[in-house]
Amino acid sequence: MKEFFIGLLDWIYKKKCYFCKSSGECVKMCSKCYTEMSHLSGSVNRIVLRKPVYCAGVYEKNLQKLIRGLKYHNQKELAFYLAKFMYEYWQKITDKNNFQVVPVPIYPKREKQRKYNHMNLVAEEFCKLSGCTLNTDLIKRVKDTKPQYKLKKSERITNLANAFEVNEENLLPMKILIIDDICTTGSTFEEMIKEFEKHNISDITCLAATTPFEE
Repeated sequence: MKEFFIGLLDWIYKKKCYFCKSSGECVKMCSKCYTEMSHLSGSVNRIVLRKPVYCAGVYEKNLQKLIRGLKYHNQKELAFYLAKFMYEYWQKITDKNNFQVVPVPIYPKREKQRKYNHMNLVAEEFCKLSGCTLNTDLIKRVKDTKPQYKLKKSERITNLANAFEVNEENLLPMKILIIDDICTTGSTFEEMIKEFEKHNISDITCLAATTPFEE
């Protein structure tokens, strides 16, 4: 019943595409704007501490606007489209679903200010599509770090040092897939992997929605 009324309101108020402003499909991201985003090849983008890192696309145009809208402008409905984009890329890599999906956590104070962790929303949608298991309780951020995009590579490493803490009690008996929105230098993945390996957790793969760099 709730979905019916939401659909009715969408029809009445003609929900517009966040990207081209068209109301033809009455969705947050129309099919035309979605298909304008292109995937990278399904190969390892880089290796971080011997773990494979995959990046689904390049940080430009609609993919850039999608992430910024979701992350900074309260466009939570866009989480589905980012998850779909990542899942379609992920299918090129594996058809195995025995992963626990671990979204990169944000510091509690920042999450309270923003009122949500955008990667938790993406991870929920990704798990619905893939059949993987969501695990948001395995690792938390215990350090209020500065925004990474403002920092040089060496500063990123210092900024993230000892930023994460694992709770082994919440480890599930399956491989780990860490997911994030942007992978620039891989510093966030690196620090999370280091923390996992302190607890002898090593079966880890990393997946980012995008990278600023072409392969």
